[in-house]
This record gives sequence, structure tokens and C-alpha cells, in this order.
Amino acid sequence: MSALSTIHPTLLDVTKRLDPQGKIDTIAELLTETNEILQDMVWVEGNLPTGHRTTVRTGLPEPTWRKLYGGVQPTKSTTAQITDTCGMLEAYAEVDKALADLNGNTASFRLSEDRAFIEGMNQEFASTLFYGNEGTEPEAFTGFAPRFNDQAALNGGNILTSAATPDGNDNTSIWLVVWGANTVHGIYPKGSKAGLHMEDKGQVTIENVDGNGGRMEAYRTHYRWDCGLVVRDWRYVVRINYDLEDIGQAGPELDNLMRKAIRRIPTLSMGRPVFYANRDSLDAIDLQANNKTTLGFRTVEDAQGKLVNTFLGIPIRKCDAILSNEAGI
Repeated sequence: MSALSTIHPTLLDVTKRLDPQGKIDTIAELLTETNEILQDMVWVEGNLPTGHRTTVRTGLPEPTWRKLYGGVQPTKSTTAQITDTCGMLEAYAEVDKALADLNGNTASFRLSEDRAFIEGMNQEFASTLFYGNEGTEPEAFTGFAPRFNDQAALNGGNILTSAATPDGNDNTSIWLVVWGANTVHGIYPKGSKAGLHMEDKGQVTIENVDGNGGRMEAYRTHYRWDCGLVVRDWRYVVRINYDLEDIGQAGPELDNLMRKAIRRIPTLSMGRPVFYANRDSLDAIDLQANNKTTLGFRTVEDAQGKLVNTFLGIPIRKCDAILSNEAGI
């Protein structure tokens, strides 16, 4: 496990190195508690102040069968440079000073009150990870769905569909992602620290707190999370897009689609493979697993003693940021 954390560090692994037993480490633990993606997602420091520039190989050189006294034509691979940017997610939390001081442990009370803000940022991050689109929201980063939405594209073979209705809005997706430094990973700006940063602004006077010109003494905390996504090798992401209405009828058989998704991955050993599904997909998986004999689904206990659903040994994480009203592909 320690070797895996060294090669493919999660947000908690990175923050422990940057700020051992510090406030960033504590905030990372809070984030991980309510966002299962952060248990798996690998983070890498970007090579740009605003993101990360990656050289992606788009074609391999062709070798030549050479005969005696015959020549070999020189060839070269083809590459493309892609720049992924980081978005800046920010929030301010304000707590009435009198209320916080009543508790007797002001710092602890403020953190407990701020959990709602941390959870809100967590949910916004997860939603952007799947559906963020710089084309429509330049301030954010581009997530998985806009990158895997066209079966005619180069990565179209990694988009599996089963009776998904293009004109409907009752579709959802199950994602298989192999997190790794050379496959798919999160980024934070060059020279910065990973994760959610918390800055205590101390006591401030809030003007017009009641809408009638009243003032209030409060404690203010500023939260900021600079983050982005890099899909360095699209072959390590597979999207299963299907119609929820078809579950329990003639199809689709999700276990077969999930097996097919695994076969699309060149090698699972390149990183940390994980399935992501929302609660509707998990309900569908349970329904189908109970209605047929399948050896793929298991519930196991991980190293921390938590029960984890798996398929063929790959964890299945619940992520309700994945919508159940997607358009079909």
C-alpha cells in the first residue's frame, strides 16, 4: 500500500507530505470523508502556474521488415501538446462571533460550522470532474463527459452504449478510470500546495447584515481549491452510457458492459482502477446481481476496515455527482 501511495499519491498522501499533521492535512481528511473519488484520484503538481502541458503520443512509428541487403526507412512517432488548466474554486464562511465564543472552543466550533462550506466545494468539484466544460464555463476545468461524448472521435471505442436514447433525458453513465501519473490524474498549479486551502481571516465586521444597515462581528474563513484534470492517455477511461428505464426489462446487462469496459483498458497495472456510479446505477447493479448468478460482484473489507463493493476485484465507488438525466450518446 505504501508503494502504491508513493507511485500514485491521493490528495491525502500529497498533503501529508506538504504539511505533515497540519491544517491542510486535516482539511484533506474532511474532503475524503464525503467524496469517495478522492480516495483514489492521483494528484500531480502541474508544470505551469495555471495548469499542466502534456505531450500526448498520437501515433506510433512503423517498423520495417528488412531483407538481406535491403534498407529500412526511417520513421518517427507523432505527438500533440495539450494544455489542461486549473480552475479556482473559492468560498467564504462567516460565523457570528458571539455564537462561536459561547462554545468555549471557538476554533473547533468554527470548523464544525464550516463543514457545510467544505461539503459544498466537494460536491462542486465532483460535478465539475465529470461535467465541467471550459467551452461553456471558462472559469472551471474540463471534466470527463465533454471528452468522452462522441463515438466517432478517436476515443469513441471507449464509449460503450446500450439502448441509450439520444433524444431522452433518462440516461446515466458508469465510468471506469485508471488513475496514475501516466494515465489520468488531477493537477494543482506549479509552486502551490495541493488540496483545499483554509485561511483564517479572523474577526471582521459585516456591514448591513440584516438588510437594514445593521452590523455584526463575525469570524471569517476563506477557502480556496485550485484544481484541474489531465487525461494523459484516453485509453484508460471508459464510459458506459445506458438508459435507466431498460433496467429490469430486456437489458442492458451491466455486468457484461463492465467486463467489456475492463477489456478496453490496455493494462490495469498502469495505475489504480476504479468504477464510479451513482445510486441509481448501484441499485441497478444490485437488482441484476440478485436476479442472475454472477461471480463478478463482491463486497470486501479494505485495509482500513471499510466495506467496499467490487467488480472483478475493482472497487465500485458511489458518486451522486453523476447525473441520471444525461442525454444518450
